Amino acid sequence: MKAIGYSNSLPIHNAESLMDIEIPIPVATGHDLLVKIEAIAVNPVDSKIRLNVSPPKGQHKILGWDAVGEVVSVGELVTQFKPKDKVYYAGDLNRQGSNAEFQLVDERIVGNKPTSLTNTEAAALPLTTITAWELLFDHLKLAQHDPLVPQKSNDIILVVGAAGGVGSILIQLVKKLTGASVIATASRKSSQSWVQQLGADYIIDHSLPLASQIEELDIGQVTHVASLTHTDEYMESYVDLLAPFGKIALIDDPKSLDVSKLKRKSLSIHWEFMFARSMHNAIDMNEQGKLLNRVAELVDQGHLRTTAGKNLGEINANNLKTAHVEIESGTSIGKIVLEGFATS
Repeated sequence: MKAIGYSNSLPIHNAESLMDIEIPIPVATGHDLLVKIEAIAVNPVDSKIRLNVSPPKGQHKILGWDAVGEVVSVGELVTQFKPKDKVYYAGDLNRQGSNAEFQLVDERIVGNKPTSLTNTEAAALPLTTITAWELLFDHLKLAQHDPLVPQKSNDIILVVGAAGGVGSILIQLVKKLTGASVIATASRKSSQSWVQQLGADYIIDHSLPLASQIEELDIGQVTHVASLTHTDEYMESYVDLLAPFGKIALIDDPKSLDVSKLKRKSLSIHWEFMFARSMHNAIDMNEQGKLLNRVAELVDQGHLRTTAGKNLGEINANNLKTAHVEIESGTSIGKIVLEGFATS
């Protein structure tokens, strides 16, 4: 089968940073599904792994942690899916990724693809949706309501880096499933327009001091922070802005954080890593499959929209290199997607 992989961690402009390769089609056993990949999305984790994780000598590593496809065969322990089912998922960081014609994935972290979306529209959602959902409801403990019966709350959530993949779905989840107000940060006009379309109540510029901009809004103290980028740069501001017993959740990798500053306001900090369940075979691993099915329902009911941004065409090494360059620039809006493999 066709796949895109690498044998050494290299800068993206190196010819061998990502290569078109041919490898055998794997066989589904146990809880695994064998999925024929139809569309993928690219995330910052792809670039991080490429730059920091080399495969064993003589082998290739295949990236990709967002996929839509069709089940072609199932392992003997599979109970939730059958061949020809259309599925979407983020996968497992410990296993080969979705930048290949076929992929093995545990059924417990797989959901039924939203029927109202195209393959690329659906491929934009899994990783960032799981991340945003776990951040909001498992870590920040925001109360959920029925999207048809909205309830206003006094919660105010600051979303820093709101125009990216996680922020793009997180804003929607907050506005459709909670009563919280959203302050989104975005520095460029295009980013500001994007987060406004997604439902942000207020928009501020993260390239300027946060506190003065929020004070001018005159809406009260921030109760929750979703820190999606540069947490170390904004940490002092979070401590100043948050109300007592406020919560901070982050997804990035700051080199250091002085958590002692949280004590005087009794603040809490939470790290969200959506691969934690699959990497450690958590007892509740099937929660991610349930989550994806719930999100598919919300999409098909018209409550949530895709966060797909740029479509770069076929799944091949050249197009994936273009995606990695854009991801590494930190300026992408929404999700970068690709679809299909060239026929031989």
